[in-house]
Amino acid sequence: MNDIATAVAVEPPPAPSSLPHHVFLIDGSGFIFRAYFARAKDPKAERFRTTRGVPTEVVMIFSNMLDKYLRETDADHIAVIFDASGRSFRNEMYSEYKANRREMPDDLAPQLEHVRRAAEAFGVCQIEMENFEADDLIATYARHAVETGAKVTILSSDKDMMQLVSDGRVMMRDPMTDRPIGEAEVREKFGVGPDKVIEVQALCGDSTDNVPGVPGIGVKTAAELINSYGDLETLLAHAHEIKQPKRREALIENEAKARLSKELVKLDDDVPLPCPLSDLRVAPYDPEKLFPFLDEMELRALKSRIEKRLAITAPAAPVGPTEPVIPEIPSFSMPRTYAVVDTMEGLDHWIEAAEQAGHVALWPAPSLVAGTRPEFCGLALAVSPGLAAYVPLGHRPTELFESGGGLSREDAVARLKPLLEHPGVLKIVHDAKGAAHLLRRYGIALFPYDCTMLMSYVLDGGQFDHTIEEVALRALEHELVPQKEILGTGKNLICFAELTSAAARDFAAERADAALRLHTLLKARLLREHMNAFYETIERPLVPAVSAMEDAGIKVDRAALAELSQDFARRIADLEQTIWRDVGHEFNIGSPKQLGDVLFEKLQLPGGKKGKTGAYGTDASILEQLSPLHPVPARVLEWRQLTKLKSTYADALDDNIDGHTGRVHTS
Repeated sequence: MNDIATAVAVEPPPAPSSLPHHVFLIDGSGFIFRAYFARAKDPKAERFRTTRGVPTEVVMIFSNMLDKYLRETDADHIAVIFDASGRSFRNEMYSEYKANRREMPDDLAPQLEHVRRAAEAFGVCQIEMENFEADDLIATYARHAVETGAKVTILSSDKDMMQLVSDGRVMMRDPMTDRPIGEAEVREKFGVGPDKVIEVQALCGDSTDNVPGVPGIGVKTAAELINSYGDLETLLAHAHEIKQPKRREALIENEAKARLSKELVKLDDDVPLPCPLSDLRVAPYDPEKLFPFLDEMELRALKSRIEKRLAITAPAAPVGPTEPVIPEIPSFSMPRTYAVVDTMEGLDHWIEAAEQAGHVALWPAPSLVAGTRPEFCGLALAVSPGLAAYVPLGHRPTELFESGGGLSREDAVARLKPLLEHPGVLKIVHDAKGAAHLLRRYGIALFPYDCTMLMSYVLDGGQFDHTIEEVALRALEHELVPQKEILGTGKNLICFAELTSAAARDFAAERADAALRLHTLLKARLLREHMNAFYETIERPLVPAVSAMEDAGIKVDRAALAELSQDFARRIADLEQTIWRDVGHEFNIGSPKQLGDVLFEKLQLPGGKKGKTGAYGTDASILEQLSPLHPVPARVLEWRQLTKLKSTYADALDDNIDGHTGRVHTS
């Protein structure tokens, strides 16, 4: 079914073979608005338009979302449900319902029709019905699907639909973050189970839809009251018993508003079906219908990926074992959302998303100060390609870091520690050893983890550099923002703690995002090239051992080093005087040109050969050959050894003693 269903259908009893197994119901209207405003809030987000000037941002995001769920899930029935108009039967109950909604943006309105055309091009059923909201239609189709024995996934994060959730039967999934929403997530949000959500909403109202509720009662208080009294009617019947005067008066005075609010938020799951459930059956892609639409919308990257996938899957499956397929990695040109997390509630949300995903890519941001080891300045987390956040933990409290927030490093580290040590959540990092160093100083033992730097090294060895910048450029064809571009160089060099929130977020979150994408690609290569066992049994297990050794460091006696440096300086000065006396004048012994002129022209020693620069060769092998002929070459060799010992060890080690530990730490 390609056209939007508007006429009521009477569904015949389905044949056993046509019964749905997993029904996906997409809240089309909710997705459109959320996708649009999520990008509108990001000033750096690219504004996509065709060469004809047609805006296509939402069309692109919607099309990619459809392709993702059609490709990656076991959905055998799927539909996109839209609001038919701005009014429904709820406006007859309460004229102010949704009266506070703002006007549709000018560049969104023309995209609505293209979104519907996208659903048609992908062969996805579209449903809407006058006088009912998309939520009611979703509730009705969900009930019918469950009654046939099917599972239901509602692609939406709308809290109004959380009343439908029932583990094992009806789940929600946030299509922007791919985060599942079950009974536990509903209880966390509302403080009650799905069956009591409308009771809580009746009390706290909904400012988004202009549902009044009871003034002065929020979600937390509402949940407390419903958990105590069971439901709205029992609570209202005992409102006079409430001990808190303001709360008691609010409930008694707003009894009618509470009952009205409950009716407004309650979804109608008995709407006449515009089309039978069987019309939602997933159909194969029709290139003759899909590709012209993608061409018109100039969605070239999506079309290219689908063409490759259809070309790969078209032949019959080969018999016997096959090589692991290198997966297709989303391009960095696709929309990305990077956030700054500066509240504990926001941090909890991202921790929960990581736990639900079972993996999270990390980029610990160190802030380097001369003479000390790196400080834990912030942490970027990525849970899916294009979706990452930066948690500021040690930025300097200046006007430069404008998002301020209420997160202290101590509180945030305490909240992050269970996630970073959670055995059921894989931590993906680039340079696991460096991350382990930094986190161990704050009492965190990173585990379990995969290191994309080590993966790259196992695969490509000494052929290339393995910094995340180099690996991302080679593997993802994406150039990460260079460190020197944001931190500067030379006299203009600043530490990471001095960055603005936008710069810190973009730099760190992009690297976490890159690590997540690289992990998918490199893991597949390890399997395909039969190097995974070597990585997992030899290279990766060495990380904690080497990290612990480097973290312990080496105790250095600063006074003894100073004595050595002074001794070397004295001996170097004595040798210089002796060499100059043997030659007859002073010269720069460290200059190969001046030394060559002295040896082969002044002293007339044999075997002098000039190189391309016009200077004589004076390396150690030449000086050793000349030593039996004259005392100066042997003394120059000794002078070189002493100057090397002084500069590289006696002086340099002193400069590298950590100010906190008093030890030298390798890296």
